[in-house]
Amino acid sequence: MSKTQIKKGSAKFIRAFDGPEKVIQWWDHNPETRGLAFVGRSNVGKSSLINSLFGAKTARTSKTPGRTQAVNIFTFELTGENNQDKLYYLYDLPGYGHAQVNKAMGRNWQVLMDTFFRYMNPHTLLLNLQDARHPNQETDQSFYDYINPEEVEIYLLFNKIDKLKKQKERAALNKLKPAILERYKHVKQIFYTSAEKKTGVDELEMSLINYLQR
Repeated sequence: MSKTQIKKGSAKFIRAFDGPEKVIQWWDHNPETRGLAFVGRSNVGKSSLINSLFGAKTARTSKTPGRTQAVNIFTFELTGENNQDKLYYLYDLPGYGHAQVNKAMGRNWQVLMDTFFRYMNPHTLLLNLQDARHPNQETDQSFYDYINPEEVEIYLLFNKIDKLKKQKERAALNKLKPAILERYKHVKQIFYTSAEKKTGVDELEMSLINYLQR
């Protein structure tokens, strides 16, 4: 029997929200849907990792930080007979912490994201991406201080792990892990991933499927 997987190429863009009113309406009409929300600092490889998990060209990639400026919503499917006709939801959220974007759109991002997280249903898993080379930055810490740990479950993904070429760099990141888990009680799991090399992507996918099928 083949294992359940995210059905590559099944992700379909359905809408984008750049204001809080539509976000509130969305959650009011979707209180029981199960989904995955990806968020992180600008330029941590979020779009590339989404494409690795859900299929090429699901999310738009750009070398320009802050390209994603709205809540982009997709539906996707899992493989297997037990998952026929079941739709899950993917939320690609705007990045935080980019100075140029903050000046122009910081206030809108704050209002939009505050609305998204405040009304988000309890069946949506938050995936926070950080650059493995620059983990736990001040903007990341501010994000965790902002999130209510009683209302959201988070997986922390250290992406671009392939960029850590030296053993001492990887050791430093591993040493940081206990401190992060101690400080951020809402982080349930930590993964080391590389969208480019596909490192850790299979393990992450399996964990995401387990969450969706609870």
